[in-house]
Amino acid sequence: MATLITDPGGFRRVQVQLRRNYRPTIRLGKMALRDAKTVLLRIEALVTARTTGGIDPETARWLNGLDDVMHERIAKTGLAPSRERARVTLARLLDAFFETIEVKPQTAVVYGQTRKSLEEYFGADRLLDDIGTLDADRWRQWMRSKQLADATIAKRVKTARQVFRQGVRWKMLTENPFADVKSGCQTNRARMFFITQADAEAVLAACPDAQWRLIFGLSRYGGMRCPSEHLLLRWQDIDWAGGRMLVTSPKTEGNPGGGSRQVPIFPELRPLLMEVFEQADEGSEYVITRYRQRNCNLRTQLLRILARAGLKPWPKLFHNLRSSRQTELEERFPTHVVCSWLGNSPAVARAHYLQVRDTDFQKAIAAEPKVATADLSGASGAAEVVGAGGVLATAATPANERCDAESGAQVAQNPTQHAAARSRNQSQIASQAFADCGVTRDAAKPCDSLREREVTPRGFEPLSPG
Repeated sequence: MATLITDPGGFRRVQVQLRRNYRPTIRLGKMALRDAKTVLLRIEALVTARTTGGIDPETARWLNGLDDVMHERIAKTGLAPSRERARVTLARLLDAFFETIEVKPQTAVVYGQTRKSLEEYFGADRLLDDIGTLDADRWRQWMRSKQLADATIAKRVKTARQVFRQGVRWKMLTENPFADVKSGCQTNRARMFFITQADAEAVLAACPDAQWRLIFGLSRYGGMRCPSEHLLLRWQDIDWAGGRMLVTSPKTEGNPGGGSRQVPIFPELRPLLMEVFEQADEGSEYVITRYRQRNCNLRTQLLRILARAGLKPWPKLFHNLRSSRQTELEERFPTHVVCSWLGNSPAVARAHYLQVRDTDFQKAIAAEPKVATADLSGASGAAEVVGAGGVLATAATPANERCDAESGAQVAQNPTQHAAARSRNQSQIASQAFADCGVTRDAAKPCDSLREREVTPRGFEPLSPG
């Protein structure tokens, strides 16, 4: 670790054990012993930070408060960056981050939006050491004042947190000011929209050609991501006999086994595929051939198609097509099967895809289950029971006759039920008919009420042992 050495004349120095054969010395000059011990503790904290990867805030403040001479002596040992190197700007951190990340082009676009937001608020030349936790909170509030969606703010906060976490790892700053900034939820259910089968058929009728009908059908009926998965679909991936197709997914290729998945050729999808197949050129490789240019904006063209179909554009045009399909399939197949077909996880499906539709409420209202009712108005007090097959039985019916009409299952076990006594001041004889009890013993006598008899005084029988 570190050792404090006192030379003649009261001069102090600290010897640091960094490696087996490397023991650099930091000269403190003439200094009181108490102050020298304080410096020793801070230097030991810097040595520990080499292993843990982070400097505690108090040591960081102490290091920043040193004069240039003492700071440079510590920097020469490698325990701290030199102040010339420590003056890192926001632009330098962002440049380093974008040079090292390996993400999909669309993800890089989203990251670029966060970069633009950070530079617009803080300035590209802002020193990292000057950005504190309060500044990070104010940046988030500034985005809210610009009326950005909560999901957008959440994504940008998480990206900024990731950028500055890398800066701490690269020793460009000592702590991440965005570590505890509230990000929020990235799910915006107000932008979810279910595209019904009727609307989907209206859009298909308004499409200009067979390939556009297939693009829309692959999104709405195949649940595929547009355009990445559409444009990678090849004819050799179509298994007509097996009724399935191999979908290549750039978004999930980084996950184990997520580079491709099998998707059924649903009945709604097969005629759209067959139409394009019959029009395909001999030897063509890809299914979609007409809209592969980089400057081809499918979203703009879909807006024109919706206007031609007389439909109002819904939020997140292509995402909600995929969301609608997953919501439909969840009614018919297990969740793990549907997620395997659409290439997402159950958690992601619950948060971003599955919707509650108006038809769900209509089904809940229309299909009210029958409940068992009891009719106690009769003299015999027989209870009505609705069996599984809808057969109405009474509790007074013999057990061997009360069976379900379809399955023959026994409905009730107690063949007879009697009405309760109307009042406790009546005798049990008055409230129950012996005629309903079947055969009784000749010697059986009704029990008189005990309400008028006195209870035997305590002490008549010995108490039980305590």
